[in-house]
Amino acid sequence: MTQSHSNNVLNQPKPFYMIFFVELWERFGYYGLQGILAVYFVEKLGFSQELSFITFGAFAALVYGLISIGGFIGDKVLGTKRTIILGALILAIGYMVVAFSISHRELIFIGLGIVSVGNGLFKANPSSLLSKCYEEGDSRLDGAFTMYYMSINIGSFLSLLFSPVIASHFGYAAAYTVCAIGLLLSMLSYWIFRNTVGHIGSEADKRPLDLKKLLLVIIGSAVLSLICAFLMKHVALAEGVLVLICAVVIVLYFREAFKLQGVERGKMMVAFVLMIEAVLFFILYAQMPTSLNFFAIHNTQHQLFGIGINPVSFQSLNPFWIVLASPILAWLYNHFGHKGRDLSMPAKFTLGMFLCSLGFLCLALAGRFFANEMGIVSAWWIVLTYFFQSIGELMISALGLAMVASLVPQRLMGFVMGAWFLTQASAFLLGGWVASFTAAPKGVSDPIQTLPLYTKVFMQIGVVTLVIAIIMWLTVPMLNRIIHSESKPQEGESALSHS
Repeated sequence: MTQSHSNNVLNQPKPFYMIFFVELWERFGYYGLQGILAVYFVEKLGFSQELSFITFGAFAALVYGLISIGGFIGDKVLGTKRTIILGALILAIGYMVVAFSISHRELIFIGLGIVSVGNGLFKANPSSLLSKCYEEGDSRLDGAFTMYYMSINIGSFLSLLFSPVIASHFGYAAAYTVCAIGLLLSMLSYWIFRNTVGHIGSEADKRPLDLKKLLLVIIGSAVLSLICAFLMKHVALAEGVLVLICAVVIVLYFREAFKLQGVERGKMMVAFVLMIEAVLFFILYAQMPTSLNFFAIHNTQHQLFGIGINPVSFQSLNPFWIVLASPILAWLYNHFGHKGRDLSMPAKFTLGMFLCSLGFLCLALAGRFFANEMGIVSAWWIVLTYFFQSIGELMISALGLAMVASLVPQRLMGFVMGAWFLTQASAFLLGGWVASFTAAPKGVSDPIQTLPLYTKVFMQIGVVTLVIAIIMWLTVPMLNRIIHSESKPQEGESALSHS
């Protein structure tokens, strides 16, 4: 039975606002680290650009690859709320260890290993807790997840805007310390409003804290942090481990799919196709802190409206466009949905891929035809590229989990959600490899020399993505037939939910 509530999107239960700020400050910390990490590798640790991009890809792959473990611990072992607190504290420790790597370089991989594990523990649990704040059929849920997605992007916008400036003026150690402060603010938000979620949580939350289980999780986190550090130092091994995990998950996925019959099996196949398409998107997404970041540094004007801008801060355009466009797209989905004319999920994925292709083609054409005699292009090309990329993200990433929820049987939901995050892990590893093709030889920073590298690779990325988008467009009718092959159509696409 649908719950009757005011249509005001701000009319949410009290726990929502606590979770909103917990997520905002946690993402502030994480994106502050991510935004400057590849540059830090090159400028302070002496990595080549190629090694920087590949190492960053391995780090991001571990960050996403461990999310399912944190979700399991929150649901079955410690409880959602306790796992959020533990994950945030481990993240804060990780940021401080990374800060110390400025003078003790051997700490960088250990620090990033701790961050990977802390993020794995934290990431899945706030959204899990949020979903438990609403009864089944509550009409406020879509609006809540739309605002929740915006909290992620408000936090990342602030950190991507200011973290490079702090690093430039006060040093990288100060920037990473600010990231840790973000986690402490996140925990302060939780502590002040903890009573609002006293009655909400997983089954494990309802049980008294088992100190033995807590100790085992802490020891396991320490061991896993060291394993992650080792894998980041030996990226080829990390790639092998990820390939093995992906192979196992794919075998299990198809084994479960073929146990199903008719429509359900068809929908599992559609979900798999859409996840493969999402891998390509996340490879493109991984270019923001790597190749796009260095293009902004080397070959872009560092000002907008006559105001000087730290080039690394151009990454904040991604969350800026998302915060701006989210409510507009949510309104459009609802408006056309009421008229029965909303785009299907495969169509939205396809449109998102076309937009991503446009973003890279724009930069390639800008580099070839609009660069000045010094090899520099206007910053407005970066603004336009991030616009296309961000709207594409809203069409693909922001709808990905809603796609899983709408196509996959409930009993397989946890497993397939884990597979969705695994697509992101795989894509970041591949994205670091793709970005490495733009890497200038060590010591080369002359814009005239770096421009051909970027324009060539961006053109290749744009053309390949365009071809794949056309193939996706051709498959949309077939995928739609499978999705709608039962009498009652599936819901679950609306309003950028569940990202």
